[in-house]
Amino acid sequence: MVMSKYMGTYNYEPSYPAAIVFAVFFGITTLAHGIQLFWTKTWFFVAFFIGGLFEVIGYISRAISANEAPNYSITPGTIQTVFILIAPSLFAASIYMELGRIIIMTGGEQYAIVRPSWITKIFLIGDVVSFVAQAGGAASLEDSFESGERMIKIGLGVQVSFFGLFMITAAIFHYRLRPNTSRLILPKVLPWEKHMLVLYGTSLLIFVRSIFRLAEYTGGESSPLLQHEYYVYIFDAVLMLFVMGVFNAFYPAQINEALRARQVELANLSTASEG
Repeated sequence: MVMSKYMGTYNYEPSYPAAIVFAVFFGITTLAHGIQLFWTKTWFFVAFFIGGLFEVIGYISRAISANEAPNYSITPGTIQTVFILIAPSLFAASIYMELGRIIIMTGGEQYAIVRPSWITKIFLIGDVVSFVAQAGGAASLEDSFESGERMIKIGLGVQVSFFGLFMITAAIFHYRLRPNTSRLILPKVLPWEKHMLVLYGTSLLIFVRSIFRLAEYTGGESSPLLQHEYYVYIFDAVLMLFVMGVFNAFYPAQINEALRARQVELANLSTASEG
């Protein structure tokens, strides 16, 4: 079953049960993230929570679209394309902010190749560009598959490039800090490496997903990746569900607590030096 060309999203009859299952799974992990967010007041993870909501809305819309076969309507098809495509950009935004906070909480600013404040700004700018391009491209697929596809590829290309640079930046900081933790206080008592490993793992999953999406759209409407639905679930839905689940298990609330402790430490040092 071929969906009308206005969407350019799938050239098969999408599975209603699969969409429902992932809507439920994403709903469970997103609900857990919402509870964790408000319970711990880890506000820099708001974007991540919103990304989870986007996944839920996307797969509910995909289920609605699948249930309409063979007479698909525009609205649910457009919503599922846009929301599922751009949700990982919101995950990425929180991951970028987490690295900046890890650098500050460890007191390891001198081991980062870029100042923590600039790390957040630089990568968030790239994330915003990627988000806007992908959202605009997905929304314009209805009018022109080629122009929409081009915008999506630009957005995904920006996302892949910035994520690659981000992982290199994180790895260099980790490599430089590790042999110098004895000079610092917080890294010795906080599991900062655990959070770094979580960043690597989740970043790699998003990186692989973005490469898949880039390859999918680079191949055009005739791409084998656009001909079979299971690719979407294997290389997007499952990977993003893992990303959300990993952060449920290793929620970064501890980073906020350590950051506040670091700020108190710096304030005390400043007061002592003035005295």
